[in-house]
Amino acid sequence: MSEKPRILAIIQARAGSTRLPGKVLMDLGGKTVLERVIERVRAAKMISEVIVATTIKAEDLAIVKLCAELGIRVFCGSENDVLDRFYQAAILYEATQVVRVTADCPLIDPIIIDLVVGRHLAEKADYTSNTLQETFPDGEDVEALTIATLHQAWREADLDSEREHVTPYIRKNQVMFKLASVTNQKNLSDKRWTLDNEEDYQFIKNVYAHFPVNGLIFGMNEVLAVVKENPHYEKINQNINRNAGYAKSLKEDNRVGHG
Repeated sequence: MSEKPRILAIIQARAGSTRLPGKVLMDLGGKTVLERVIERVRAAKMISEVIVATTIKAEDLAIVKLCAELGIRVFCGSENDVLDRFYQAAILYEATQVVRVTADCPLIDPIIIDLVVGRHLAEKADYTSNTLQETFPDGEDVEALTIATLHQAWREADLDSEREHVTPYIRKNQVMFKLASVTNQKNLSDKRWTLDNEEDYQFIKNVYAHFPVNGLIFGMNEVLAVVKENPHYEKINQNINRNAGYAKSLKEDNRVGHG
């Protein structure tokens, strides 16, 4: 009998943000944004453990303290080489499969996490995501990959953009890796549910106000119902481009040396 895979969800979080400083520690219905992301990822049935990967900077000690209070294990690593941070965290906590979620997604749906992980395991893929073809709202992004795939990317990726954003090396080498894609029946990629700017924060706070503070975790369909009833919410942040951070990294790309 094969050993059950250890599926480790790693949430990427840091206090520093040029567009919205301290966003992961901002209040969202009585809890921090990071707490909201953690409780949502924890609700996914296929996740073995949730950990947070933050940096060694002093400003991120607040994240370490919060995770200690929540009983969440933490790894502190490089601020800019996020791929190294992810890899070292996955090795330390003995993952066989890694699920990547970022802390700026406080509307992430546990059902979508399970959908991606389920497809990943069923396809025996090296990498599976619902962003290879963008059909889900921005902010519902989930990536799953094997520890072997993460190791290869960590060893070979040599562009700043590949180190900072963790998975571009894998996504660009589709001949080398077996990739699997999860798509939504309806294309909702024009919807922006991620947290990068003050306008995003206002939108997400408006959504959260429709649900009990400590009630059951609502999902994508419940959010769609809210914005359908309140179409003015989506106008708050509709003019912000998707993946602006990655686009900026590509524009400033350089080759780097790494150990």
